[in-house]
Amino acid sequence: MNYNQQYGQFNNPFNNITPEQKRKIKRVVITVIIVVAALIIGTTSWYTVEEKQMGVVTTFGKVTKTTEAGFHLKLPFGIQKVYKVDVNVHQKIEIGYEYDEKTGEYKTLGNESKMITGDFNIVNIDFFVEYKIYDPVKYLFSSINPEGILKSLIQSQIRTVVSAYKVEDVLTTEKASIQMECKELITEELEKYDIGLQLIDVKIQDAEAPTEEVIAAFKAVETAKQDKETALNEAKAYENQKLPEAQAESDKLIQEAEYKKQNRINEARQQIAMFNAIYKEYEINPSITKQRMYYEAIESILPGVKLIVITDENGTQTLLPIDKFTS
Repeated sequence: MNYNQQYGQFNNPFNNITPEQKRKIKRVVITVIIVVAALIIGTTSWYTVEEKQMGVVTTFGKVTKTTEAGFHLKLPFGIQKVYKVDVNVHQKIEIGYEYDEKTGEYKTLGNESKMITGDFNIVNIDFFVEYKIYDPVKYLFSSINPEGILKSLIQSQIRTVVSAYKVEDVLTTEKASIQMECKELITEELEKYDIGLQLIDVKIQDAEAPTEEVIAAFKAVETAKQDKETALNEAKAYENQKLPEAQAESDKLIQEAEYKKQNRINEARQQIAMFNAIYKEYEINPSITKQRMYYEAIESILPGVKLIVITDENGTQTLLPIDKFTS
């Protein structure tokens, strides 16, 4: 007994479908495929690029163009892919510390922050570095991990710069110089790697010695230097205040002296003119002029005197009523 005899003829449902029904099913399947394809094309043939972003378009894995912010079209079905990169946005790398999201606090990373100075002392230095992506193509395809390369460069160049300074300078007065040198060296090395990143700034967040005693000692030194600077500034301010006052007083004294000098000159000129006028009169009438000058002198020497008594060699006294001569 065969299978069909034992279990009966197998009933295939498609055997009962008429040709017309098959044609309808075929049309439905084709319609579904077309709709699905249209949906896929509609959803994968366009993209948008946000502000401060650039789009990098690849065709079959090869970079073909970059696009600015806005709405753009592309080939669907994975023929073209778009990578969106944040450009001209300042990003940061922290050296020597990191933010702990669980505790909400910053914690020190000893393996990054500990550095050796030029006089073989150990210091803990935290750096804050800002950078941006300026070339999205190089950023995406010139290296696997551009941020990792940048961080390694930063750590290397920072240690090189710090090793050239004394510990006292690192902890007190030379932080600005260290920042500037670090920025210059990192920028120079970054240009050699050419990975599409640009350094913006390097800042020292904190610098301290590894022990509390050393920290206290350097803080005392820093305080003393600040006090010295404050005293110098105050002295300079006092100097700037007093110098104008002294100059003004000097100018005043000079002006008064010039005024007195001019008055004396004018008085002398008046006396000379008066003398010359009297001398001319004297040349014309010597006796009269001499007598008038005598009376004027007596009048100026003895003001208010109404009577003068003169005794000659013989003892004879003569009374001179001044008011008669002057009236």
